[in-house]
Amino acid sequence: MKISRHYLGLAIVFALGITLRFWHLDFKPFWLDEVITALITLGRSYSDVPVEVVFPISRLPEIFTFNSAATCPDIARTLATQSTHPPLFFCLMHAWVAKFGTQYSELRTELRSLPALFGVGAIAAIYCLSRVAFSPKVGLMAAALMAVSPFGVYISQEARHYTLPVLLITLSLLVLIQIQQDIQQQKLRPIVWFSWVAINTTGLYVHYFYILALLAEFATLIVFLLKRPQLKAFFPTLPIIPLLAMFLPFVFFIPWLPILIGHFGRPETSWLPPPQNIAPLYQTIAAWLLMVIALPVENQPLWIAIPAGLLMIVFGGWLGWHVFQGIKQLWQNKETQMATLTLASFSFFVLLELLAIVYILGKDITIAPRYNFIYYPAICALIAAALVNKESEKFSNSKLSPTLLLAGILSCIFVLYGLAFQKPYNPQQVAQNMLREPNVPLMVVMGYNDSQDIALGLSFALGIDRISANRCEVNASICPKFAFFKLSPGYDSVWQNLSQLPTPQTLPLNLWIVAPGLRQRDYPSQLALSSKSNCAIDPSEYHRIGIPYQLYRCYS
Repeated sequence: MKISRHYLGLAIVFALGITLRFWHLDFKPFWLDEVITALITLGRSYSDVPVEVVFPISRLPEIFTFNSAATCPDIARTLATQSTHPPLFFCLMHAWVAKFGTQYSELRTELRSLPALFGVGAIAAIYCLSRVAFSPKVGLMAAALMAVSPFGVYISQEARHYTLPVLLITLSLLVLIQIQQDIQQQKLRPIVWFSWVAINTTGLYVHYFYILALLAEFATLIVFLLKRPQLKAFFPTLPIIPLLAMFLPFVFFIPWLPILIGHFGRPETSWLPPPQNIAPLYQTIAAWLLMVIALPVENQPLWIAIPAGLLMIVFGGWLGWHVFQGIKQLWQNKETQMATLTLASFSFFVLLELLAIVYILGKDITIAPRYNFIYYPAICALIAAALVNKESEKFSNSKLSPTLLLAGILSCIFVLYGLAFQKPYNPQQVAQNMLREPNVPLMVVMGYNDSQDIALGLSFALGIDRISANRCEVNASICPKFAFFKLSPGYDSVWQNLSQLPTPQTLPLNLWIVAPGLRQRDYPSQLALSSKSNCAIDPSEYHRIGIPYQLYRCYS
C-alpha cells in the first residue's frame, strides 16, 4: 500500500508537470531568441528575410516556411556563420518539426512542444537523481518541486535550448552520484563511466554553458576524493577508464571548438552589460527565488508590484531558513552527507564560474534568470531533501511542502498568462501599441545593425500578424507593411531610403520607426515618405520597451 501511494503520487506529479508545461503553449508571442530558433530550425537563415524593401506581413508565412531540403550539416553551417550556438538542439528541432507539423498557424506550439517535452523528461530525471542520492520520498518531493517550479515552466515553454541541457545535467549528476557510490564501494562499472561521457558530450553540443556544468562536476569529483583520504590506496589502482571519462567529452568537442572560439567575437555576445557593483549578487538571489515563486511584479501598478515583491521576499526568507536548517541536518547525517556535498559543491562551483564571467570578463550574465538552468537541478534536489528531512522531525507540523507546492502552482499560473517571466522586448505589447488605430493603414520601419535586430523586428512583425492577420485577407491595400533598412552607419541612410519609397497606396498612414540606439530627441520632427508624402512626429506616441519606437502620421 505504501509503495502504491508513492507511485500514485508520482503519477499525479507527472500529470501536473505535463499540464503546466503544455497548457497555453501558444499563448505568448515569439520573442527575439525564439525567432532565431524558428528561422534556424525551419532550415532558413537571415538571407531569407527581405531587407531594404517594404513587404506586407502576409509574406511572413513564406519566411517561416519549413525547408525540407535542409540537413543537419546545413543547419550547423548556418549556426557557425549567423549565430552563436552549437548545433544539436536545432537539428533535433528540425527533425521534430519535420515529423509532427510545419503549419505556420501552429508554429508556436510546434516549436515549443519539444522543449516542453524535455521539461517533462527533466521531472523524471530529477526524481531518479534525488531517489538515488537520498531516498524515494525525496525523489517524489523533488519531482513535485520541479513540476510546479515557475522557472521550470518558464524555460519549458520557450522554443530555446534550456530544458534539454537541464535534462542532461540532471542525468549527468545522477551518474556522478553513482560513480561516487562505486568508488566508495571500491568497484568500477565501465558502463557508468561511458554513460557519463555520452551524456556530457551530448550536452556540449547542445549549449555552450554546459561546459560550466562539466567543469563543476570535475571539481566536485575532486572535492569528493579529497574528503575521503582512505580511497587513495584504491584510486591509483583504477584503470585508465575514469581518467579518459573526465576528458573525452572535450576531446569529442574538438571538431566544433574553432567555431566556438570564433563565436566569442560575434556581436550577438555583446549585449550583456558590465556589472554594477553588487547588483549581480542580489540578482542571483532573486533568480533562486524565482525557482520557487514568481508573482506579478513586472510592468504592474505599484499597488500590485510592491505587495507582490514583499510577499516574495518574505516567502523566500521563510523557505530559505527552513532549507538551511534542513541542509545542516543532512550534512550531519553520514548517510546523506556525500550526496549533500556533491550537489552543494556542484552548485557552488557553477556560481563561482558565473561570477567569474560577471566580474572577470565584465559581462553581467545574472540579468537573465534563464542562465541559472545550469545548477537548477541541483538546487531542486537540495531543497527537496532539506524539506523532507525537516518534515521528518518529531514535532514537525508538515506545512512546508504543501505551502511550497501551492505557491508554485499559483506562480505557474502567472507564468502561463504572461504575468511573470514576461517576454523581453514584449512583442505583444509593441504590436498592440502599433495597432491602436486599426482603421488606419500601418507601416513599420526598423533600422538594423545586425541579425539580432532583424530577429527582434521579426518578433514585432509576428506580433502584428497575430493580431491583424484578417486585415490582409479582407483588403491587401490595408495589410500592415514592414521594412528593414541597414544603418550605414547612422539613421541618415534610413531617412533617405524612406524618401525614395513609392507613394503609399492609401493615405493617411501610421508610420512607426523602430530605432535601436536612437534617443527620443534625435527623432526628426518630419520625415519624407516618398516624394509625395510627408510624415509628422506624434510626440504623444513615443514608447520604449528595451528599444524605442515612435509614431509618425503621414499625409499626402
